[in-house]
Amino acid sequence: MSRLAEFVRGLSKAELHLHLEGSLEPELLFQLASRNKYPLAWSSVEALRAAYEFSSLQSFLALYYAGCEVLRTEQDFYDMTHAYLQRAHADGVIRTEVFIGPQSFTTRGVSIATVMDGVIGAIDNASRTFGISVGLIVSAQRHRTEADALDLLDQVRPWSHRILAIGMGGAEVGNPPSKFANFYRASKAAGFRTTIHAGEEGPAAYVREAVELLGVDRIDHGIACMDDPDLVHLLADRGIPLTVCPVSNLRLKVVKSLEVHPLARMLQAGLLVTVNSDDPAYFGAYASDNLLACRDALDLSTQDLVILSRNGFNAAFLSTDARAASLKRLDDYVRTFDWSE
Repeated sequence: MSRLAEFVRGLSKAELHLHLEGSLEPELLFQLASRNKYPLAWSSVEALRAAYEFSSLQSFLALYYAGCEVLRTEQDFYDMTHAYLQRAHADGVIRTEVFIGPQSFTTRGVSIATVMDGVIGAIDNASRTFGISVGLIVSAQRHRTEADALDLLDQVRPWSHRILAIGMGGAEVGNPPSKFANFYRASKAAGFRTTIHAGEEGPAAYVREAVELLGVDRIDHGIACMDDPDLVHLLADRGIPLTVCPVSNLRLKVVKSLEVHPLARMLQAGLLVTVNSDDPAYFGAYASDNLLACRDALDLSTQDLVILSRNGFNAAFLSTDARAASLKRLDDYVRTFDWSE
């Protein structure tokens, strides 16, 4: 490992755009399928991993939802969450705000308690074992109706004290933020922070709707904002964070190559942009991998990588004291890192 790679992997990080279902590595997916006697369409771990070639967001989602089928019991959700948090801890992540999309499971008979209790149990254990700080974001699926989303909000109310925020993901085109105005109004009235996936495969107009109509606290992806200079100024002026996932964008053909990814231009425009892994089991890149890939493709400086890491903590839903402590830990590491071989 190069000194730069060692430096990046040791950087304290906040990962703010991570779908737990997308962290389900093929090996664990096969283990859960065997435990639940669920028949898979792939003959081996290698065959499944070879299927991770995507032409679009929709082609990915089809495989993603197929993978969700193996998650059936509270122990399954615990094991998936624990596996990600253990790996994130080893990758320098000290704060992570993770998505779980219960509708993938409750619509086929898995109870909401099974999902929530399994995930929260693993979060609590990881906090004790690894010292990692974890926030849980419940994500609604935008291809469903607003009534479905409001029903999800009601279902998770018993766990409201454990839920950091409400988010939304899934197929973006044809499902604009405006479709869910009442849902976001209700989420904020219930006291939740809010995020939404916008401007990944959808246009800049979706990002604008998310900001001006929904009033969300954070935009997930958001790279299409660069098509609208006035929107870029709005996002920068308001300090609205964007949780960008560069390798995901590459793997889903949102960008033709990392060399043309707008991340560097977003930084230069003064946007509060962060780097995240999205669905790392499917895209083959965790948090540090994304930073290193962007450094190579976009010729980012070491200081750029530090800024991106600092942005993660500034964009996180943290208390003032927790944010200050995290930034100090990061700055102390940067100041004392030994670059000599």
